[in-house]
Amino acid sequence: MNFSISCRFSRLIKALPVLFLLPLTACSNSGSQLPDSLGTHLFTPVKLPEKLTFAGEAVPMEYFDVRENLDRELLSTVYFHSQTIRYIKNMPRYFSIIEPILKSNGIPEDFKYLCVAESGFDVRALSPAKAAGLWQLIESTAKENGLEINAEVDERYHIEKATEVACRMFKSAYQKFGSWALVAASYNGGRAGLDQKITAQKVKSYYDLLFVEETTRYVFRILALKLVMEDPEEYGFKVDKKDLYPIIETDNVEVKGSVSDLAAFAISKGINYKILKMFNPWLRDTFLKNPTKKTYTLKIPEKGFRTKTN
Repeated sequence: MNFSISCRFSRLIKALPVLFLLPLTACSNSGSQLPDSLGTHLFTPVKLPEKLTFAGEAVPMEYFDVRENLDRELLSTVYFHSQTIRYIKNMPRYFSIIEPILKSNGIPEDFKYLCVAESGFDVRALSPAKAAGLWQLIESTAKENGLEINAEVDERYHIEKATEVACRMFKSAYQKFGSWALVAASYNGGRAGLDQKITAQKVKSYYDLLFVEETTRYVFRILALKLVMEDPEEYGFKVDKKDLYPIIETDNVEVKGSVSDLAAFAISKGINYKILKMFNPWLRDTFLKNPTKKTYTLKIPEKGFRTKTN
């Protein structure tokens, strides 16, 4: 390397730490840097509520450990800006489906935030443990609750049917534990594990029990999501109505026989295979043999849906 170039390169490398330490600033037209026009963000602690409930049950905010656990999850939610904004934008589309099902089953509305904690509104979510869909149901539990799972159909990805199953699980767990916070904890850690902890530790409150880290954080993460998604602007998120993802109206089309080519079927309905799978993610192949002649209901979006805005 040329000696003069080498020297200049060496000086540049030595200067890099200084360059990275310079603050981000907004410059005036004259080129001067004004302290009051800094383009940096101010990162501050989040303010915890004095009172808080989950599913109508009081959260003991007077306990220092409860406050600190909530603070951890609230910080994670508030400062994971891109993800949290996406959650807020998705609320109308998914909560419009989930809320009525929770209500009809007598499940507190706060459980819609458990769904967000489970899957982040990713209807195609599949965990390393093979739990699937918005509610992250495992195959055995789904089948026990009447969902169909095979090579062509996996109803864990069917939003309405999976939500009904989750509601049955919540109601059954509430009959056993008598606490909605424990119901949520059991959804994450399992009923048997929760039973063992209650017996061993001789306490029956979620906020008094010692869990593994994932279950320890679980209900607090749901609470953090509830706080931010109920009042985004309180936590610094300004999302205009026009920026929310619109609810897409659909028509129900019944299929009672086989469909040899779902792509051709989609085109015959004025859409394409991609859109068909987007609205019916429980379809798992390019065809539907349906040897038992079962009646399936497919959602077909309304005409003009791809250009719809709020």
